[in-house]
Amino acid sequence: MTNTEVNQYLKYGTLALVTFQTTFNVLLLRYSRLEKSSGEGKKYFGSTLVLMVEIVKFIVCFSLLVFQNGWVLSKSVKIFYKEIISNIHETRKLSLPSALYTLQNTLLIVAISNLDVATFQLTYQLKILTTAFFSVLLLGKHLSGRQWVALFILMTGVICVQLPTGASKIPDATSIQSHQKIIGLVAVLISCLSSGFAGVFYEKLLKHGNQKSIIIRSLQLGLFSLISGSVAVMLSLQNIREFGFFFGYTPVIWTIVCVQAFGGLVIAATMKYADNILKGFATSISIILSSICSYLILNDFKFNVMFIIGALMVICATYFYGISSKQDSIRSPDMEELIEVEKEVTDV
Repeated sequence: MTNTEVNQYLKYGTLALVTFQTTFNVLLLRYSRLEKSSGEGKKYFGSTLVLMVEIVKFIVCFSLLVFQNGWVLSKSVKIFYKEIISNIHETRKLSLPSALYTLQNTLLIVAISNLDVATFQLTYQLKILTTAFFSVLLLGKHLSGRQWVALFILMTGVICVQLPTGASKIPDATSIQSHQKIIGLVAVLISCLSSGFAGVFYEKLLKHGNQKSIIIRSLQLGLFSLISGSVAVMLSLQNIREFGFFFGYTPVIWTIVCVQAFGGLVIAATMKYADNILKGFATSISIILSSICSYLILNDFKFNVMFIIGALMVICATYFYGISSKQDSIRSPDMEELIEVEKEVTDV
């Protein structure tokens, strides 16, 4: 088998993997928040899930550091202490994005608790818009005309998705669902703002900061994420004391922890072996699969004409924005430098 054939297999393999990971994660999250997922209708605490994900992520990142250093634990601990604990001035730069990521992950659980999977997936694509906005504002990036058009189509599509969808499949729940939808939409919008700013801020640190290693940066980020997650847990400490930290945890919840914790490695592999066009294609497939599963399996969603039109607009906007981003990255040395930095996590 030639190198070209191997690269093709890796490219489409990672495409399938990221599609599966994205779809599976959001479906599991939605299922875990439905009452029928637990016999008594009681649910786990979202703050404990966020903290558990961060703990597993941190363990995974530290394991990568040990692997990078030939499985020599003492050497890895010295590097960890030197680059993260002793270099606190550089480490504390990650405090803001880590807090925003914790906020984002907490709000996403609130959002998925109040929105069906299809609406959540499509609305959450607004993070493309917020990321583009903060990229222009903080990094001085230039967006092409096609990218601006794609962002306009994206925003229009999301608006179409939010238009009334007619009768609910769940009887006598119209007013309750309307209230839940507002809560879910507000949570998604704040998450998109948080995700956009944190992502661009993190990119700025990678490109212009003193520390270029993805693994070290991830550990710095993870350290403050553990602190932020612990603070979030403390806010609901009274309920946790009453019911227990792992209250409501089932095999589904532990699966979510693993899927989210290893999701970063999946994205890193996609960045190495695929490109923005294929990532946009994966996102589109994930949206379609999630919508179908939401309708057929979770039974909490009903298609209508405006939703289909809006969904098609969001999918097309995501895809064409990816094409424009790919063309811009070819012309931009800074972006090529960032991509090379991001590849480090899979080159260790």
